[in-house]
Amino acid sequence: MRLSVLDQSPIISGHTPAQAVRETIRLVKEAERLGYHRYWLAEHHSIAALADPCPEILLTRIAAETSRIRVGTGGILLPYYSPFKVAEQFRMLEALYPGRIDLGIGRAPGGDRMTAMAMTGGHFPEADHFPEQVQYLVAYLDGTLPQEHPFAGVQVMPAGPTAPQVWLLGSSDYSGALAAQLGLRFAFAHFISADGGDTVMRDFQDRYQPSQREPAPQSLLCVFVICAETAAEAERLTASIDLRRLNTDHGVNAPVPSHEEARVYPYTEADRRRIVHNRRRVVFGTPDTVRERLLELQAQFEADELMAITITGDYDSRLKSYELLANAFGLGQPG
Repeated sequence: MRLSVLDQSPIISGHTPAQAVRETIRLVKEAERLGYHRYWLAEHHSIAALADPCPEILLTRIAAETSRIRVGTGGILLPYYSPFKVAEQFRMLEALYPGRIDLGIGRAPGGDRMTAMAMTGGHFPEADHFPEQVQYLVAYLDGTLPQEHPFAGVQVMPAGPTAPQVWLLGSSDYSGALAAQLGLRFAFAHFISADGGDTVMRDFQDRYQPSQREPAPQSLLCVFVICAETAAEAERLTASIDLRRLNTDHGVNAPVPSHEEARVYPYTEADRRRIVHNRRRVVFGTPDTVRERLLELQAQFEADELMAITITGDYDSRLKSYELLANAFGLGQPG
């Protein structure tokens, strides 16, 4: 079982965004040492809890800090951008770090409506043209525009014999259906939606149309994970993300709460019911408990690979969670 990491570069209360970025660099080096297969960065805008609005830039640094682990984006929010320019950026990354670059593509705004309008100069970036954008992006990367196309003579540089892996990301059936139609890899965000994802994944596999890039379907399941040495410690660590999600539900744009802030928060009964609902998207507990549940999800979704996103109320416990998870799955060990 391949196990990977999604990092949203969380900003924990009491820390600066620059510290959050440095913690991403620290974590990717540990992830490679521990034996994780790939490491993705996410794109978000004007969110006080998340520090990375431009994963394509931070990606150059984490690739330089590592030598084996695949690195990429989870993902670039394509409706904001020119497919040609994104292809150029990732062609350059592939030239710098051949055989290690992933291009995960999403269609969500990655922030609120006002921020999305600011990103595009005053109009909301509708995703109506997303399928066309994806097709153009892949064709630019691979140099496969039809000869009759008006841009067929334009070459994306730096050209080379290899290209980034392309993944479509989603938390509904839309991207899964598109990935199947275009013959691309698909990653489902269980940490965003805990309902119906297994059906989406099976539909992707059943309807998959082989392509030159991907003769067979390849799928990834991304799950929110908090792993600790005891169940009580896992419960304590999970409280920070409980409050973070409550803040999001209530429209509060704030950093990730510290453990102490989560401990003293005056939760209402409605809050506690909401926490129970949100915890369906979290796998937490001891290493054995977490491993067993993740393997259950992997079987349920028939996923080829698991990816873990972990956010806690301090950076050391986040790193420790990934270490315990790697050990539970025997990463980096012979056999």
